[in-house]
Amino acid sequence: MQNLVIEIDKITKFYHVGTETVKALQGVSLSIKRGEYVAIMGPSGSGKSTLMNMIGALDTPTGGRYVLNGTDVSRLSDDSLAEIRNKEIGFVFQTFNLLPRYTALENAMLPLIYAGLPKNERIKLGKEVMEKVALTDRMEHRPNEMSGGQRQRVAVARALVNNPSIILADEPTGNLDSKTSVDIMRLFNQIHQSGNTIILVTHEEEIAQHAHRIIRLRDGLIESDTMNEKITISN
Repeated sequence: MQNLVIEIDKITKFYHVGTETVKALQGVSLSIKRGEYVAIMGPSGSGKSTLMNMIGALDTPTGGRYVLNGTDVSRLSDDSLAEIRNKEIGFVFQTFNLLPRYTALENAMLPLIYAGLPKNERIKLGKEVMEKVALTDRMEHRPNEMSGGQRQRVAVARALVNNPSIILADEPTGNLDSKTSVDIMRLFNQIHQSGNTIILVTHEEEIAQHAHRIIRLRDGLIESDTMNEKITISN
């Protein structure tokens, strides 16, 4: 189906810990359309982190199939996975993952270096995304000169710079106070409204309520997959 950006079919992931086999995912199937805003929830050990690693092409499944934007990534080599990650996925992490010696603009432009774009084009695109996250006045600041919220905005800018198929956010407000969390969720709402596909992995109910669809995992299986009737809009 043309409109699907993610197709996951009966994915399993088993880990061997000593003599034990841990079944992190036990045959998960789901589809996500272009432009959706989805939250993935679940208690510790539910498989949500493993599923996030699959969606983010950070790991390959034991069994099943995963098609990302038309490419079957289930059996790709590590090099091919790295290429797909850089091209198709924008990551936003709880810990920001910014390089301390780089300015905010340089951090935002990093994926473009890996993509091999010339410097003048990198700067142009980098400035555009810094404008999108309302940080044009902080472009030359380094991470230690910025607040937690500003650092997360830089991380969001970096996630957007390659115009990826999906934005994958892992507990994006986990290290932020409640007021700053509201600001970041408002930013995600704006990004979604501009047409981006967002997948949010969180254990916080109030953060999940910003998404339009909520998938809940338990014991490596999808427990529920419902449209959110009470969407929280941060204006």
